[in-house]
Amino acid sequence: MTNHQAASYTTEEIADHLKVSKLTVYDLIKKGDLRAYRVGRQMRIDAEDLEAYKDKTKSGGVIEKQTTAPSLKPETPIYRTESPAPPRQYQAVPLQQLIISGQDISLDLLANAIGRTGAVHNPLRSYTGSLNSLLAMYKGEADIVSTHLFDGDTGTYNLPYINRILSGREYIVVNLLSRSAGLFVQKNNPKNIRTWKDFADPSIKMVNREIGSGARILLDEKLKLEGIVPRHIDGYQSEEMNHIAVASKVASGIADVGVGIEKAAAMVGVDFIPLILERYDLVMFKTAENELLREAIRSILRSPEFQNEIGALGGYDLSLTGTIMFETE
Repeated sequence: MTNHQAASYTTEEIADHLKVSKLTVYDLIKKGDLRAYRVGRQMRIDAEDLEAYKDKTKSGGVIEKQTTAPSLKPETPIYRTESPAPPRQYQAVPLQQLIISGQDISLDLLANAIGRTGAVHNPLRSYTGSLNSLLAMYKGEADIVSTHLFDGDTGTYNLPYINRILSGREYIVVNLLSRSAGLFVQKNNPKNIRTWKDFADPSIKMVNREIGSGARILLDEKLKLEGIVPRHIDGYQSEEMNHIAVASKVASGIADVGVGIEKAAAMVGVDFIPLILERYDLVMFKTAENELLREAIRSILRSPEFQNEIGALGGYDLSLTGTIMFETE
């Protein structure tokens, strides 16, 4: 980036020029070290404000603007050297806790990506199911939550639940990824399980997920659409806390079927019957305090580095990653 070629710069251009991350630029703006303004959804920094920031951070003197000396041009600065200030005791800047709630491994990669930026946020992980994560956000106990909640009435994911639980609040929904969900069955599928209707077979024993998980809600909504009474299913009350545990129960022969995602089936070594492509979204409140964080999260999600990390895991669809799915006005 060359000075004076443009009246203003984007945060990406500033990050490239200063050789720092975009999140660091957001942090400088938030602390008032770098002046910025908004044009639509984009932050802009004027060239003169960039130069002012660079001058302020230079060592070797304090710049004062000349206003009275007749022998110098008005725009020529005078440098006044000063004795070095005595060393101050180091005080660590406290990190602001950022709770990311959800169970998919992609959230661990997101937390790591935030941590690598060197920003003032300290990402902490909460491994809580989708519905309980939303309830935690409503109570102020989570900052970024992930959801994959199927609504049988509309045939859509997430928004019907988010709109009801966060009614009256301002929030944004951003896609993290999409993934294939369906049924774990034993190798070679000896019970010939193919669809949701097969849960009505009294010879089939299942293993379930905990109440509030996305997989449990998907099952319950599909059973309701098929007219199947859950309490009539052998094993419906048997609960596990994650996809791997459910797949392991099927692999061991303790259960014939369970609901989960394709990646867990591949990790455990059970067969998988894909039945739906579920949308896995992130939800964040919209506040003045987290505006820069929201932009930074979307920047991470859309970055080639992050998408390459997720893509290397396999089993994920990233075609919508970073896309705003819904935003309150």
